[in-house]
Amino acid sequence: VNFVVCQLFALLAAIWFRTYLHSSKTSSFIRHVVATLLGLYLALFCFGWYALHFLVQSGISYCIMIIIGVENMHNYCFVFALGYLTVCQVTRVYIFDYGQYSADFSGPMMIITQKITSLACEIHDGMFRKDEELTSSQRDLAVRRMPSLLEYLSYNCNFMGILAGPLCSYKDYITFIEGRSYHMTQSGENGKEETQYERTEPSPNTAVIQKLLICGLSLLFHLTICTTLPVEYNIDEHFQATASWPTKIIYLYISLLAARPKYYFAWTLADAINNAAGFGFRGYDKNGAARWDLISNLRIQQIEMSTSFKMFLDNWNIQTALWLKRVCYERTSFSPTIQTFILSAIWHGVYPGYYLTFLTGVLMTLAARAMRNNFRHYFIEPSQLKFFYDVITWTVTQVAISYTVVPFVLLSIKPSFMFYSSWYYCLHILGILVLLLLPVKKTQRRKNTHENIQLSQSKKFDEGENSLGQNSFSTTNNVCNQNQEIASRHSSLKQ
Repeated sequence: VNFVVCQLFALLAAIWFRTYLHSSKTSSFIRHVVATLLGLYLALFCFGWYALHFLVQSGISYCIMIIIGVENMHNYCFVFALGYLTVCQVTRVYIFDYGQYSADFSGPMMIITQKITSLACEIHDGMFRKDEELTSSQRDLAVRRMPSLLEYLSYNCNFMGILAGPLCSYKDYITFIEGRSYHMTQSGENGKEETQYERTEPSPNTAVIQKLLICGLSLLFHLTICTTLPVEYNIDEHFQATASWPTKIIYLYISLLAARPKYYFAWTLADAINNAAGFGFRGYDKNGAARWDLISNLRIQQIEMSTSFKMFLDNWNIQTALWLKRVCYERTSFSPTIQTFILSAIWHGVYPGYYLTFLTGVLMTLAARAMRNNFRHYFIEPSQLKFFYDVITWTVTQVAISYTVVPFVLLSIKPSFMFYSSWYYCLHILGILVLLLLPVKKTQRRKNTHENIQLSQSKKFDEGENSLGQNSFSTTNNVCNQNQEIASRHSSLKQ
């Protein structure tokens, strides 16, 4: 209840912030101060004195950045922020209140941890590494000066994202605070970059209303269907003993379908709050319509219509996927996939069910990739055959995802294994057989090709850098566009 009340208050505060503290009416200093104080007030109201953890984690991380220096601060900040988060999660789960989400102050700390580690890497890239050593996405996001303490706290603890995020890049946030989000550049018909005049600031009202409607429908669906069809009923002894296999499969899908809207509600409401404050603008589409999806965390239609594990994960928790890529996958030379998986598991928390879900997810994703690589090309033509293939893959994907995430909802070891044993570990066994019997394409060549493409694109970036200026929303747009290509290398870790 505290969370919903605080988010609704944040929505009203966001409208007030855009109306009365617009960048054209007040200084960036005032906007930073107000955003930070409102964020800390919401945290204190929602979590009580547990909110001090947010300041402690951010404050010590800032001291590490100042003392250690730009060469190694990203490593020290990473270890401290993730370690502090883990300690808080352990104490909350195993010492105070196992299995309950009351006073779950670790949720906002997960977002702050993402911001601390992301910014530390971006400063390291911008102030220590040479441009030719960076990928195009790292160059786009690199921070060239050390933030002040106020800017740092504002980025970590602003009222728009302190409770539920989503993660955003530091450059995008500073661009919003300073009012530079509407200075646009677009490609001309001759293929050269042409700087446009500053357009009239678009109104976010339509986008906010649409997202609030989605929130209302998601909350209604969750409160009505989820209570009627709880996930826990999948391990009910009477249900397991009497239900037929078709009934078990249908109930599994519907019960997990009903569990997703609470995430839709929280993430979409957080997105709407940022939009209401004027943050989240990502330029105009080819028809001239404003796009407000810069920091959106999910695409509901693509999630529910997914015909593959990759498609589902590409559209679920998008900003966390980008964070995993930026701070881990791109920066490790030894077993990047394994290290990214470990980071994802640690960051999510210490419930055993999380780890069971991630381990199962890796197996399911690899098996799905092997099936897709070996059989999909046989079903491209004609269109009727492709439709049949899509129906089959949608059904299998939705069942496999539901099967995979049951432990994520049940949390504990015993009920998770009760569920899997009632299904005789059939999808685990099937996944292993697929990996053993079907040839798996190597991805190393794809990785090298992608890196070569990035190097060639970096030259084009340098040529257009002057026209881009400090328009960071467009650079983040480039990063989001690259996500589809990179996600295929670590999609199993995104959930």
